[in-house]
Amino acid sequence: MDYLEGLCLGRLWSDTDFENRRHLSLFLLYGVFVDLLVVYNYLTGSFNGLITGAFLPKMIVFVVLFFLCPAICFSYYRMPLWGKIPVLGVQLAKYGALTFMITAWARPKLTVSFGDLKDFCIKYLNETLEKFTGKYVDTAGTFATVLGVISGGVYIVVVVLLITLAGLIIPGIVFCVSRFLQYWYDKVVSMLVLADYTEK
Repeated sequence: MDYLEGLCLGRLWSDTDFENRRHLSLFLLYGVFVDLLVVYNYLTGSFNGLITGAFLPKMIVFVVLFFLCPAICFSYYRMPLWGKIPVLGVQLAKYGALTFMITAWARPKLTVSFGDLKDFCIKYLNETLEKFTGKYVDTAGTFATVLGVISGGVYIVVVVLLITLAGLIIPGIVFCVSRFLQYWYDKVVSMLVLADYTEK
């Protein structure tokens, strides 16, 4: 429960030590989760309305909950258990909206259909190897093909690794930035508006 409170409420409204610990694995897992949602929709076409499209409504939900956060959370520790659960639910809904904003942005980037993916990969592989082989024709002679395959293969591996890394890191960065902005917005509201009602 403490972990969930720290994750959802942040250090301003939570008395847990969540913020004082490193959570690199958590944010990497978040990236994996977002990627799995995108890949699942790409492979099956399921949950189109949730995972793809409708970016604006999702953003509106997130922004509204973002600005309402101080009013919702400031009295969390004075609430009974039945009052705390809806607060945590609202915070989870906010991060859910953020997650589906990311998927709605990322999913349209996959423009090649699953049925054409194999042909696309083969074509890209051949074109890349031919391009790199052509660079060595005049200088390497008979070794041009070998050098082209090696350098082209390395290039393709690097591209795949960078795409994979971006897929893991970008969602985590967006999540961290949203938490950072939420903390400072909450702090300003707490100091200027809620100072008489909070103990922090």
